[in-house]
Amino acid sequence: MPDIPLSTLVMLCVVAAAAGWIDAVVGGGGLLLLPALLLGHPHLQPAYLLGTNKAVAIVGTSAAAVTYARRSPVDVRLAVRIGAAALAGSALGAFFAAGVSSDVLRPVIMGVLLAVLAFVALRPSFGTDAPATGPVTPRRVAAAVALAGLGIGFYDGLIGPGTGTFLVLALTAVLRLNLVQASATAKIVNVCTNFGALVMFSVQGTVLWSLAALLAVFNLGGGWFGAHMALKKGSGFVRGVLVVTVVGLVAKLAYDQWA
Repeated sequence: MPDIPLSTLVMLCVVAAAAGWIDAVVGGGGLLLLPALLLGHPHLQPAYLLGTNKAVAIVGTSAAAVTYARRSPVDVRLAVRIGAAALAGSALGAFFAAGVSSDVLRPVIMGVLLAVLAFVALRPSFGTDAPATGPVTPRRVAAAVALAGLGIGFYDGLIGPGTGTFLVLALTAVLRLNLVQASATAKIVNVCTNFGALVMFSVQGTVLWSLAALLAVFNLGGGWFGAHMALKKGSGFVRGVLVVTVVGLVAKLAYDQWA
């Protein structure tokens, strides 16, 4: 276990639980956990924070994915196909993470998030409509594999925060799912992206395993609770959390860019 004060360790555990809850509902738990890890270890290289975050996140995300798969109508085979592409994309992103400046990517991501926020605000029914019936067309499956799999998977390995949110939005728009089904599918895909990135960070030796093991216990509890709450309260609740999360992501990225 890294040598950090008890008060900081308690803070990290609380944040890990909250991050698991947010990840389970709509994604974006890294928005909380990464800054907290930076506060606890201000002198560590970013790769160690990213690697430890992945080791924690994969536990809570896996718990949420299992909960959703048991209680929500999820096309597991389709989710695994997208997840396989996401695994490859996240591993590639993690490989390049050490050599790419996040200062270049933050303005682009903020622009995308602001566009997403405007879209959701102008379309109150987005993600709350009844899902499309019948099989998904091959064209939409291919688009989901490319966008939600390879594209967002690469981003997850490269930077990470907001991946779950991007996945929910992409799956809702491309596959015409409601927000609960999109969140359920996103959890399965997100497990794959976390695994791909974690393998690469592990090979590079940039994971604080003892700290990650402790925080993962709290992240697991938060993920389990968040998944059950989303299933109980439905798409309207997920939509509200989605808006709050997107606003938080924009604020955090803007702070990192200009503060």
